Amino acid sequence: MKMEKLKKIIPGFSNVKILVIGDLILDEFVWGEVSRISPEAPVPVVWVKSESFMPGGAANVANNIASLGAKVYISGVAGNDERAGILKEGLTEKGINTDGIIIDDSRPTTLKTRVVAHHQQVVRIDREKIESISSGVLDKIIDYVKNVIDEMDAIIIEDYGKGVISAKLLKEILSIAKKKKKIITVDPKEEHFSYYKGVTAITPNHHEAAQAAGIKARDNKSIFKIGKTLLKKLNCEGVLVTLGENGMQLFQKNGAITYIPTVAQEVFDVSGAGDTVISAFTLALALGIDMKDAAYVSNIAAGIVVGKVGIAVITQKELLARIK
Repeated sequence: MKMEKLKKIIPGFSNVKILVIGDLILDEFVWGEVSRISPEAPVPVVWVKSESFMPGGAANVANNIASLGAKVYISGVAGNDERAGILKEGLTEKGINTDGIIIDDSRPTTLKTRVVAHHQQVVRIDREKIESISSGVLDKIIDYVKNVIDEMDAIIIEDYGKGVISAKLLKEILSIAKKKKKIITVDPKEEHFSYYKGVTAITPNHHEAAQAAGIKARDNKSIFKIGKTLLKKLNCEGVLVTLGENGMQLFQKNGAITYIPTVAQEVFDVSGAGDTVISAFTLALALGIDMKDAAYVSNIAAGIVVGKVGIAVITQKELLARIK
């Protein structure tokens, strides 16, 4: 892809509107130090210095899109609790429209608490309910999608397996999106691949792709087989398989297969890189960029974010600087 063309694409992100639908997570970080082992059990005693919160799951994808300059709307489920307030406030501060967040009294807002001492994670505590959402809550999400779909350029489905994404929800959303000729991309969950038939594109990592295809990812030959199998199985336009430090491989319905090597200069942390990939990929597709070039854009974005510590986002300015 020519760099001049790429430089013209990125400012266009500011004209795009994306709807993110999926599992909302609030990430809590407890930062501290360890100076001794507990006399009660052979575990470290963490002296807490500070605490912080970050949007996680589908909320982190929305955060990525907002950071890249686009207008983003989010829909999902949160509990009637203090965590929901923290999550919504954090998203609103980033300019993200939270009108599509449905409050469900029967479940808590998903919270993942990570205790970190001396830059090392000591323990993670998950507080969540992963049963499928009720039909009443599902209907509210569908109604919200119907109300805003005309304004959107694309929909991203973020499936973390926490109960929001179901076969019924996907069937309804796909029907709405296809009638309106909207792009729909999916960051998938291995167990739910049967739900995604007919989407525009999916962006699994090679582990998820291998499990969904029922083929072990041993080498390039097996990756080719996996990609082709998923294309046929899902009848989608593209399958973008991320390969960690080895870059990514794009499989298209038209028969094209493109390998894109990583452009990462240094890799500090790959957590959240998949969220950056689907964000940049979908933004480029929403601008009418062909799938191959959209994959190149997402690869550059991922190359930047893995050079940051922790779950991070990137900006248009950083993207343009890397290209230059």
